[in-house]
Amino acid sequence: MKEILKKAMERGQKALSEFDSKRLMAMAGFPVSRNDLASSRDEAVAIAKSFGFPVVLKGCSDILTHKTEMGMVKLKLKTETEVAEAYDEIAGKGVVLDGVLVQEWIEGDKREFVVGLTRDPQFGPCVMFGLGGIFTEALRDVSFRVAPLSEMDAEEMIDEIQTKKLLGEFRGSPAVDRAELVKALVGIGRLGLEYDEIAEIDVNPLIIDGDKPVAVDALVILSAAKAGGKSA
Repeated sequence: MKEILKKAMERGQKALSEFDSKRLMAMAGFPVSRNDLASSRDEAVAIAKSFGFPVVLKGCSDILTHKTEMGMVKLKLKTETEVAEAYDEIAGKGVVLDGVLVQEWIEGDKREFVVGLTRDPQFGPCVMFGLGGIFTEALRDVSFRVAPLSEMDAEEMIDEIQTKKLLGEFRGSPAVDRAELVKALVGIGRLGLEYDEIAEIDVNPLIIDGDKPVAVDALVILSAAKAGGKSA
């Protein structure tokens, strides 16, 4: 974990790539979707086959923070041909990439949440949890705690959002595994305390797959960016 951050800081990165962001989150015990980097269309197809179809392909680089708007995300690819064509399209856009991220497709049950880490000038690292997906900005149904978080703190955050009923049994879907969610919130607070290099973390959406929360998108912003690091 320290090595990922050290290399990124030495290169003057403003953020970690999605691949490295998820590696960091997984090392901290945060549940993330399976993904791997491909450097050729054959590798992309091989990774997709190992995960099972459908899959998602994304251009991967530390300077790509608006991948969807740039056409660098291809969703729900169901065949080897679709994966190969998507790889060629992403790699052919003329953007310098670390590779093309191949990610398992998580259908979920439409319940989406957001988890974040910010640094308050007075209180230091703070953890955020709330309703995610397209409703994040519209409803701002979120709860905050200053790190470090105890398990009780995390439980209170979960119960404070207005849409907490979505975390129980809902329209035939099982209740969310609260222990897993509590573990994720406590873990993200620990990252903020232990690594000053991390300025912000944004996990949105955190999709509920069965009863398990799974991060399908993650972004780690580095402190160098806040201090005026290199521009993209």
